[in-house]
Amino acid sequence: MLYSIIHLKEDQANFRFLLMEEADLRGVLSSKIKHYRGLRGWSQVKLAEKIGISTNFLADIETGKSWVSSLTLVKLANCFKIEVYELFIPENVPNDEVKQTIKRLVSDISVKMEHSLRQVSKKYLK
Repeated sequence: MLYSIIHLKEDQANFRFLLMEEADLRGVLSSKIKHYRGLRGWSQVKLAEKIGISTNFLADIETGKSWVSSLTLVKLANCFKIEVYELFIPENVPNDEVKQTIKRLVSDISVKMEHSLRQVSKKYLK
């Protein structure tokens, strides 16, 4: 079972964790995509065209049936003019500290991915 862990600071010494199952994470992403798409008045067809995926795949993402690649997440965020982490902030946790924690996690992941890609590039694309 896949879990996402987000630190929420209770006080200076204690931390509690918000655990989200994969289905919950898909639900958050789904509602965020629908929310941002709705703000712009875009249909699923229009958004799918903008990010280069099929309408059926977007429908599956919005219903939680399918997951997305990191590239699709970046395309969605760019299309909505938001940061990727904002697609994963549940509506009931608008805490700035949570947003910053998620932003740091995404940054850490990005740095590690970039490092890995450089290593692969050096090894195979000399």
